[in-house]
Amino acid sequence: MSAEYMHIGIPITNKKPGMTYSDGLKIWMSNPDDYDYKIEYLKFEEGAPFPEIMHKNPHIAFRVDSIEKYMADADRVIFPPTEIGPGTRIAFVVKDDTILELYEQK
Repeated sequence: MSAEYMHIGIPITNKKPGMTYSDGLKIWMSNPDDYDYKIEYLKFEEGAPFPEIMHKNPHIAFRVDSIEKYMADADRVIFPPTEIGPGTRIAFVVKDDTILELYEQK
């Protein structure tokens, strides 16, 4: 298995300048590359498909070679694999009381 650190995701309640909106996911997101520490700020809108635990807790994102391998090693899956673009999927799991984003791009 191979995982590469991408960013830390921090939920916020007020939008920051430069955030973009994902209509399908009902979430405002900052670009982690805009911050020295690779921070992705997230503002969840009503109806966002993400579980409540993500609205209040940070997550750490990793690029992985296979979402399924890491899901099998997780304590629980809180957001199943979802295609967010051609050949790109994300999933969120909890491992050792930490929320992890698994990002797979084929």
